[in-house]
Amino acid sequence: MNTLTETVRGWATLEVVEDRRAKAGLGILAFTLATAFGAQVAVPLPWTQVPMTLQPLFVILAGAVLGPWLGAASMATYLAVGAAGAPVFSFGGAGLPWLFGPTGGYLLAYPAAAFLTGMVAGREGSFLRLAAGLTLGIATLYLGGVSQLFLLTGESFGTLLAVGVLPFVFGDLTKIAMALVLTRLVRPFGSGE
Repeated sequence: MNTLTETVRGWATLEVVEDRRAKAGLGILAFTLATAFGAQVAVPLPWTQVPMTLQPLFVILAGAVLGPWLGAASMATYLAVGAAGAPVFSFGGAGLPWLFGPTGGYLLAYPAAAFLTGMVAGREGSFLRLAAGLTLGIATLYLGGVSQLFLLTGESFGTLLAVGVLPFVFGDLTKIAMALVLTRLVRPFGSGE
């Protein structure tokens, strides 16, 4: 392992706060804020009402880094803050109605995606286990998003895939690769599996 990687891992795992509950709270807060930031990095796509954002990266990272329960808690906190009126959704969106619009299904799937990512990845899981967890997290987002788009539009499955999944696949594969690298910097992989 090179010196840069060792240095970054040392910084990422530095014991600044020793109390377990304080660490959990800071982790939830950090991923809530990171997801809010990721929402503001949004690119509208002309053929769909769903923008491309950085949010999925932080959703799956929350599960992989914090674990299933804290990852889900950070995403539930993000949704609660946005539903309460803070402009944390894409393009500064806010409020409970935002969760029932075209992007609401993706948003509402955030806690489940973070939870499933953390469950499959495990705390000291292998590279393959982490990759599977991150991929399952993204798939969970697609399932939530396409389900709500179906309820809102009644479009065919093919149309829903064309507007709710396919435009995002390449970007989300890139986010999975980034999450693999970032998670590897924060925690080492286990030996088996």
